[in-house]
Amino acid sequence: MVCPENRGLALDVTDRFSVNGVAAASIQCQQVSNADDKCRGAAPLQPEFRFLPDEQNEFLVKLGFAAGNSLNKELPANVSPWAADLEDDVTDINGRNRSYLLTAWYKHTADLGTAGDLELSAGIIDATDYLDQNRYSNDEYTQFMNSALVNAPSALLPSYDEGVAADWKIGSWSLTGVVMQVGGGGGKDYGFVGVQAERRFDLSIGPGTYRVVVADTSHDFPRPGNGRDSRRRWMIVSIDQQFAPNIGGFIRLGWQDDDAAIDYKALYSAGIDFDGALWNRSGDSLGVAYAWLRGGNLDIDDSHVGEAYYRFAISAGLSITADLQFISEKVDDGDGPEGWIPGIRTTFEF
Repeated sequence: MVCPENRGLALDVTDRFSVNGVAAASIQCQQVSNADDKCRGAAPLQPEFRFLPDEQNEFLVKLGFAAGNSLNKELPANVSPWAADLEDDVTDINGRNRSYLLTAWYKHTADLGTAGDLELSAGIIDATDYLDQNRYSNDEYTQFMNSALVNAPSALLPSYDEGVAADWKIGSWSLTGVVMQVGGGGGKDYGFVGVQAERRFDLSIGPGTYRVVVADTSHDFPRPGNGRDSRRRWMIVSIDQQFAPNIGGFIRLGWQDDDAAIDYKALYSAGIDFDGALWNRSGDSLGVAYAWLRGGNLDIDDSHVGEAYYRFAISAGLSITADLQFISEKVDDGDGPEGWIPGIRTTFEF
């Protein structure tokens, strides 16, 4: 997902209607075992159209277009080197025979006085807009690129399908719930329910946000081997914390049960972020992170992902990022792919 605070200048067509979004392009090269060395690129574009009839109501439509799939279809690993919505991701979304329309929802905000604010959204939504956010590890266009460091691969966070969301904010707390009916994309459709509790702290070392997410699905996922279908249940702890001026970090932990067939039983990841103001380059950022994904009940023993990036801000909304990933995966029948993926990404947020 694209973090709203990272967006560039929106185009205000009128006082009530605006257009913003992100355009990006990337080239990544794989130098890994069990695969040929190759380079691949991709260029996604995601414009958003926002209409605010008044202060309490909002309509938003987000479209997604892309050329190329980068290395996501080439790398013989379970994790994706770029978590963006690429060419195959924006066509026939969730097997719904719908392409390019990612989200389309209506939101109403109710002022509850001393009880805070309640936001209610309905339409075609993205669960990652509401659950498992993180200040330092949540934006594949300006932060880490690998899917293991954007949202928890051990979790099932559906995107771009019918649902409703409620977000209750009171003081430094918020409670968010998401309910969706998701297309199977060739498999069974399934129901999804996710809840997140969030607490924001203003500590002496800096602000931080601490989240716990739990989710459940309908009984529409196959068990390993033969047997009746099962549900999937999981939990995530997602924390971002500033440690000092211009230095922060994150921890994301995730676990899921193994009644259903799953690639990963658990995720343990952490990273650190340095703001370029430390070296008089305000707008730049440097990030380093590592993720260990413990295998589930299929053929993956575990996956290790390390990533480092430097984002160079050219102007407001325009940046270029040098990225380097290390991926190592072990499977039941031997060693999986292991090696390096260097890449470069250009992003324009408008």
